[in-house]
Amino acid sequence: MQIGAKLKRLRLEYGLTQEELADRCELTKGYISQLERDLTSPSIATLQDILECLGSSIPEFFSEQKAEQVVFKEKDVFVKEVEEKGYRIKWIVPNAQKKDMEPIILELSENGETEEDDPHQGEEFGYVLQGTIILTLGKERYKVKKGECFHYKANQPHSIKNGGKRTAQVLWISTPPSF
Repeated sequence: MQIGAKLKRLRLEYGLTQEELADRCELTKGYISQLERDLTSPSIATLQDILECLGSSIPEFFSEQKAEQVVFKEKDVFVKEVEEKGYRIKWIVPNAQKKDMEPIILELSENGETEEDDPHQGEEFGYVLQGTIILTLGKERYKVKKGECFHYKANQPHSIKNGGKRTAQVLWISTPPSF
């Protein structure tokens, strides 16, 4: 780990000049400059003082927490095809089952349908990107067309069937994850 580069990044996040940080820590501007260029190393006490002025602590500073992925690309997608039922699921956010919600793209070929999902905790939302679907929720059936959406509590059996002759595609989000 390059302590100097990380200290500089923190200082800049706070909008401080080297001189301003030095004044707050009772150090010299030259010393801060040397630290940021890794030309010298601070004592633990000095590092603790600098980090306190920058709103951090030694454990936070040395934490090697990985940045969470925000943007997902085509190469990140995992696909499961269920040919006998005429559908496929695209998990568009890897490891979403570890998060609070799980978005997928559901593609249903002509006459394709999902298995009936048992009641469970949470809610489900879908937006029809292409085609028409039939949403079965308990004993009710709803026709949902391209550009329309659905939202329901998942406390009764539910399933989706292609309601047309062309491929249907749905952005489907479940919370908590259940796919």
